[in-house]
Amino acid sequence: MIKNLQILQKTDLSSYNNYPYHPGGNAFKRILWHYTNIVFFKSGLFPFYGLKVFLLRLFGAKIGKKVEFKPNVNIKYPWFLNIGDEVWIGENVWIDCLVMVTLGANVCLSQGATILTGSHNYKKRSFDLITQSVVLEDGAWIGAGAMVNLGVTVGSHAVLTSGSVATKNLDAYGIYQGNPAVKVRDRVIE
Repeated sequence: MIKNLQILQKTDLSSYNNYPYHPGGNAFKRILWHYTNIVFFKSGLFPFYGLKVFLLRLFGAKIGKKVEFKPNVNIKYPWFLNIGDEVWIGENVWIDCLVMVTLGANVCLSQGATILTGSHNYKKRSFDLITQSVVLEDGAWIGAGAMVNLGVTVGSHAVLTSGSVATKNLDAYGIYQGNPAVKVRDRVIE
């Protein structure tokens, strides 16, 4: 245990600066996306997949064929999003794409799954922003309420079970469980 707390440095959020990070686009584009995201993605008012794909492409996302977006999906910056063919994105999924997020073909993000590309450096007084890309390779399945943290690659056909947290890369065809997620067995597809 730390004995003398008075000499320790403390977090100072007034010194926060996310330099050199830049969210891409200009301020108008980011504001326009913010409201588009609220109306068409984060709500249940527009359940039409085709419209959502059109809007994402309009904002710079690369989207494959037959991609399904359920209601209440939150996407940070679509210009940092690359999605393959036949991808399912369930209700209440959050794709926090501060930097590139790549979803291969036949990926499934179940209800309430979270993909994170940003965090903060808790060792710095200024709580600096840290960003790293996330890759979900073909056939990966992220279970309901599971979380993939920044810098993680989920290997081809790997499974992250419901409520689990991936903090390190997941091997292809592995099934991972827990927080932090550990491999519990191999995925065998019949």
